[in-house]
Amino acid sequence: MGKIANPDLAKEGEKNFLWAKGHMTALSSIASKYAKQKPLEGTTVGVCLHVTKETSVLIDSLLLAGAKVKLAAANPLSTQDDIAAYLATRAEVWAWRGESGKEYDWCIDQVLSTNPDVIIDDGADLHVAANMKHVKSVKGGCEETTTGVVRVRPSRRTGSWAIR
Repeated sequence: MGKIANPDLAKEGEKNFLWAKGHMTALSSIASKYAKQKPLEGTTVGVCLHVTKETSVLIDSLLLAGAKVKLAAANPLSTQDDIAAYLATRAEVWAWRGESGKEYDWCIDQVLSTNPDVIIDDGADLHVAANMKHVKSVKGGCEETTTGVVRVRPSRRTGSWAIR
């Protein structure tokens, strides 16, 4: 069970998702292709990205491919609460605009508590937390930003993992 600001915003979030999906034709086309094959069936994907209408199209694609998605916000100040509410009708979401630092860390911990097989991250907070907590279920992941990659490299070499 996730945590969002206001589930009543889901209808507005769905409208914004549909608008984005209509404008992100390449990803939508790929999602349609894999919706039939379900190559991610049985895979739990832990996600820590900006919760925006654009991200909702990626989450939709993962869901259509058969993944179980667990989502936390990569930046609480960019979270669109209507999108979080819509996505919470389809996946587990821990995200709301204006989370405190403590709440942000808690949301990441909630994603990791689901033992994701794969993680998708922006800024490396999910990767770092997974390593600090020795989450053994993670088989792979991707980091969206060069900043996150730069941040993880020295930690990997020294064995010293710090979220902030």
